[in-house]
Amino acid sequence: MTFDYLISTRRIRNKTNQFDAEPGAISYLKVPCDAPVPTPEHRLTTQQARQQWLDEVRTLADGDCNPNSVSPAGDVLVFIHGYNNDLDIVMRRQRQLAQDLRAEGWRGVVIGFDWPSDDSTLNYLEDRLDASKTAIELVRGIKVLQQGQQQGCATNVHLLGHSTGAYVIMEALAQAEKDGELFRSAWRIGQVALIGADVAAESLRADSQWAQPLFNRIMRLTNYSNPFDRVLAVSNAKRLGTAARVGRVGLPKSSHPKAVNVDCGEYFQTIDPSTAVRLGTFNHSWHIGNRVFARDLAMTLEGAISRQAIPTRRQTAQGLQLQDAPRPQFQQLWELS
Repeated sequence: MTFDYLISTRRIRNKTNQFDAEPGAISYLKVPCDAPVPTPEHRLTTQQARQQWLDEVRTLADGDCNPNSVSPAGDVLVFIHGYNNDLDIVMRRQRQLAQDLRAEGWRGVVIGFDWPSDDSTLNYLEDRLDASKTAIELVRGIKVLQQGQQQGCATNVHLLGHSTGAYVIMEALAQAEKDGELFRSAWRIGQVALIGADVAAESLRADSQWAQPLFNRIMRLTNYSNPFDRVLAVSNAKRLGTAARVGRVGLPKSSHPKAVNVDCGEYFQTIDPSTAVRLGTFNHSWHIGNRVFARDLAMTLEGAISRQAIPTRRQTAQGLQLQDAPRPQFQQLWELS
C-alpha cells in the first residue's frame, strides 16, 4: 500500500474524533492512498512513529534519481492550500498535483501542509486569522524535514502556495524571523511557487519588510499570475481596490531580483473548462490538473534551466507568458560524458 503524507494543524473535535476547521496541535499524518480524507487515526503519535514518518518522506525523496535536476536526489514539495478548502478537496488536489508532476518527469515527493480552513466562502476573515495562528508550524515542519541535511543528506524543500497558502508562506517566514531558535537555525528553502496568490502585489516589492525574511531564506520565487482570476477580483474588491492581488496582476515592477512572474492569462484563455480537470473554482484553481502548468513547475523545481529559458515560457514585451511546449528533446542526455 502507498501513502500520502501531510502535516496538519487542525484541531481534533473530541465528540466526533474528527478534524475540524479550528487551529490545533501539529499532527504528522500518513494517509492510505485509498482513504478519501485524512482522519485522526492517520496520526503518528509517538516520537518513534514521527521519526519513521520523516525517514519515509526522505527516503521517497532521495531514492528516485532525476537526471534533469540540479539536485538529482532529495526533493520535497510542500503544498499549502488556500481558504475555503475542506479535507476532501485538500487531499484531492495534493494527489492530483503529485500525479501531474510525476507525469511531467519530476521525481520528488509532494506532501501537504494542512491548516484549518473552512469550506465556506463566508469564513474568509476567520480563515485568514487561523492561517496566521498556524503559519509558524510550516517553518517548524521545514526545519524537521531538513535535519537530515546536517547529516549529509541532500533533501531540498520547496513550497507551493495556492491562494491564501501564499499568505501562510509569507507569514510563516516573517514569524520565524522573530523566533530565536528558528532565526538562528541554518534551514533554507529551494524554490517557492505561488498560484492564485491572495497577497498584495506590493507586499513582494524588493523593499517590503514583510517579504524580506522570505527572500533571505529562499533560492527563487515564481509567481504564476492570471488576470482572469475572479476569486482574486473579489478579494481585491473587499479591500476597496487598494491592494491588487499578486496572483491576478503579477509582481510589481520593483520586485525582488529573486522573484520572477509568469503570466498565465493568454494560455488560460485556451483551456476548455468542460474538458479540463476541475477541483474547485476553475479560474482560481485551474493549475491543479493542468499538464502545461505541471511541466513548467517541474522544470522550475529542478532548477537546471534558467528561469528565462524554460521552454513553457515565452518572452514578450510584457514579460514571461506561459505556453504549451515540450521539454527540451535531449535534456536527459545533457549530462552524459
